[in-house]
Amino acid sequence: MMARPKQQSLDLSAYTIPTHVAIIMDGNGRWAKRRGLPRQAGHRAGAENLRRIISACVEFDIKILTIYAFSTENWGRPESEVRGLMKIFARVLDQEIYDLDAQGVCLHHLGDLTGVDPTLQEKVRRAIELTKNNNKLILNVAFNYGGRAEILHAVREMLADGITPGELTEEIFSSYLFTAGLPDPDIVVRTSGELRISNFLIWQAAYAEYYPTQAYWPDFDREELYKAIVAFNQRERRFGLVPDEE
Repeated sequence: MMARPKQQSLDLSAYTIPTHVAIIMDGNGRWAKRRGLPRQAGHRAGAENLRRIISACVEFDIKILTIYAFSTENWGRPESEVRGLMKIFARVLDQEIYDLDAQGVCLHHLGDLTGVDPTLQEKVRRAIELTKNNNKLILNVAFNYGGRAEILHAVREMLADGITPGELTEEIFSSYLFTAGLPDPDIVVRTSGELRISNFLIWQAAYAEYYPTQAYWPDFDREELYKAIVAFNQRERRFGLVPDEE
């Protein structure tokens, strides 16, 4: 058996580690095209890379990782591509969930499973149940997710519960979102060089630091995550305020 290459030592002791990292995993198709491969090969490479990034998050002591896996708009892609993506999601749940459980990863789902194949729905529910007591890393998978749809869902739930305008606060509103009980993301990473938020965590990421990188998602490795953390530490987070000296 060939030995794994030794990983580069990355010292984060001088840096503040963001509690919650969110990633828009973009560029699988372009990664494949550059290599003369079909788009599906890029999606498979992206799924394999997720395993490496989860391990890096555990290593770096990041507590929450939120990934944008499949948006409500992605259903509009070619049927063959959507079908292939669903097969990849199912395979990842079958093959990776026990390893994630062993690493202490707690899986959460953000989004709506309505309309998803019942077999895949059941795989998601079983994975959530299996890992529910883990506390090393919370992995939020935004699957069939859209930020606007999430806000509409929250409003409908509040109306159904009889929340009145006078009672409504940001805290109450946040408690109806899919991320209820979790801190907002500190940093949102988008791979492939795009500068759009693409309907991702549009309430929760209001004051997150945005970090675009030219790396396509399959190439966004442990070292690239390290660079994102270093860049995060170079930002001055003001939350709409100004420093005392100004």
